[in-house]
Amino acid sequence: MPVQYNSSSPGTWRYSGNQMKRWRTKANVTREELGAASNYSPDTIKAMEQGVRMPTARALDTADELCHADGLLSAAKDYVKREPFPARAQDFMLYEQQAISLWWYEVALVPGLLQTEAYMRALFGNSTPPPEEETVEERVAARTARQEVLTRRPPVACSFMLYEAVLRGPQVDKEQLVHLLDSGQRNNVVIQVLPYERAVPAALSGPMVLLETSDHERFALSDGQQVSQLSSDPKLVSVHGERLSMIRAVALGPGESASFIERMVNDCER
Repeated sequence: MPVQYNSSSPGTWRYSGNQMKRWRTKANVTREELGAASNYSPDTIKAMEQGVRMPTARALDTADELCHADGLLSAAKDYVKREPFPARAQDFMLYEQQAISLWWYEVALVPGLLQTEAYMRALFGNSTPPPEEETVEERVAARTARQEVLTRRPPVACSFMLYEAVLRGPQVDKEQLVHLLDSGQRNNVVIQVLPYERAVPAALSGPMVLLETSDHERFALSDGQQVSQLSSDPKLVSVHGERLSMIRAVALGPGESASFIERMVNDCER
């Protein structure tokens, strides 16, 4: 049966938060009291207890002391870790590491596998609400590690189609453009540009990815600002495949695309 993947908070967050709530309730400690003792607002404590936010070491240690848990809550620190990817993307990241082929179309942003560190930091650092510097560095490290897909052995066949708006984004600089050219030199990587004047309706409906694993399972990813859908439904996979084929048919070829990007690099030097 086709599977629809909906990510949620990590299980360790939910379990540790639930245990913190149980111990707090048993000890007749209010959220306000725990929040004041650990320097968090009651709403933040509530989010931790519900597994929406990661229970921090400070909150766990404070709860352990206030609730007389004898180290049982503090022990959760060894198991609760900050996830490197947003919850909605974790299923896709798992299958990406098993991929033998990737077909990727982007409308506005450089695909994560082709981003420079400077581009990553610009994206992560300017998100809303502003993340902590530690969070930005964790996400940059995680995304950089993902790029191993491009150099893996045996090679993963990667085809990227980029709408022209991707190349003209505010975070795109000469370094990023050159990095795209260098990436396109790999024998397992194809990069094609879709200029504005060649856009077809199929190209304006948002980004998407088709992925095939080593077990020959095929998945389709539809990605939005706050919602992602990863599906193995053959019908949805087929629709994505048809749409990608239409875009590829009107996009510039790899050689023409490289020349297009090279002209942009030259414009940056003027």
